[in-house]
Amino acid sequence: MARPGDQSGNWHRRVWALAAPIMLANLTTPLLGAVDTAVVGHLPDPRFIGGVAVGSLIFSFLFWGFGFLRMGTTGFTAQAFGAGNTAELRAALLRPLVLAGGFGLLIILLQAPVRSFALWAVDASPAVSGEAAAYFDVRIWSAPAALTNFTVLGWLLGVQRARTALLLQIVLNGINIVLDLVFVLGFGWGVAGVAWATLVAEVTAALLGIGIVLHSLGRLPDREDLKRLLERGPLIALFKVNTDIFLRTIMLLLAFGVFTSQGAGLGDLTLAGNAVLLQFQTVIAHGLDGLAHAVEILAGGAYGAKNRRTFRQAVMICGLWSLAAAVLLSLIFAALGPLIIALFTDIVAVREAAGSYLWWVVLSPLVSVWSYLLDGVFIGATRTAAMRNAMVLSLGCFLAATWMLTPMLGNHGLWLSFTIFMIARAITLGLYYPALERSATDEKAGKV
Repeated sequence: MARPGDQSGNWHRRVWALAAPIMLANLTTPLLGAVDTAVVGHLPDPRFIGGVAVGSLIFSFLFWGFGFLRMGTTGFTAQAFGAGNTAELRAALLRPLVLAGGFGLLIILLQAPVRSFALWAVDASPAVSGEAAAYFDVRIWSAPAALTNFTVLGWLLGVQRARTALLLQIVLNGINIVLDLVFVLGFGWGVAGVAWATLVAEVTAALLGIGIVLHSLGRLPDREDLKRLLERGPLIALFKVNTDIFLRTIMLLLAFGVFTSQGAGLGDLTLAGNAVLLQFQTVIAHGLDGLAHAVEILAGGAYGAKNRRTFRQAVMICGLWSLAAAVLLSLIFAALGPLIIALFTDIVAVREAAGSYLWWVVLSPLVSVWSYLLDGVFIGATRTAAMRNAMVLSLGCFLAATWMLTPMLGNHGLWLSFTIFMIARAITLGLYYPALERSATDEKAGKV
């Protein structure tokens, strides 16, 4: 494959050489969520689905709050790769690996207050909260492994090893799916069995991933690598980028948290129906993120090489394919939505609740695609302050819409508010894009 700053090579082939394995890897994650939901959905009470939904939400806050370990790593790695800086490629892996281990241990130490606050904040029924607590008490121990997996995945994507990233995701989610079936349906462990499956899978994937990246580096870190980790300039840049992404991710997860909490306030049945429909949204996110990751890698490499023409080409080609993917997803959901819902649960009331709001997720890919694409562009360029500011405005739009529309329209108002949120994300990021493209230029080298 051509280097990121080169003009050579077929652009469509380059994009799909990265996007296809990433999309396959990403789609294993909603498959995992679907299996989690389907396994407990065939247990005899909606509280099991609600318990997994709430437990998963808590860990979305805990772990994806540290999503900068993936996103920031990819951005810095892609730029080092584009610039041909081998020493910085090693440092771009080691710095976030140290952070991942430290943050993971801190999460374990703070598990008691986190557990109490999270269950209080969601405010689900006592039956659902009890199941969510059982899930939490097991999965919390996977924190160091989960954050390590973020870092390894980010570095592999930054050096354009998308197929290796796919392998790791298949291993992680494949183990998780098999153990879901064994622990829940075989051993009868219920919601706790889902959490045990995830714990074992994440630890296994982390150990395998560390072995792969150390082998890729060709040697163990030496004294020079460790000295480079403490260089003031890169540390300040890492801190700024990670802080921006952290704040942006917390606001994004807060939006999903408000969505789930509002759904819980509308009753256990609505919460369960929304949990099923959110599996569609997860498919959208992970499917479109494949192309967003491709633009993240290609645009990030071009940005590191200071080549504006290549940067623009990466954005345009990935944008066209992203739109095509969004249309395809909408058509699939429109045609097969009721059948997909039936796979998740055999509880008739939950099926009917989800089916009543299906058209919101049919519309969602066409609305969401632009925010996913622009996220990838800004992450690749590590222009994260703009992402933070755009998310502040978008979250404000979502909270205002929820406050006004949910009391008036119930769950339809909640889904309309979510749609407004995704539109606001695209518009606010789009306003920052022209300045970003202009900055992808090395005036001395004449790369415009």
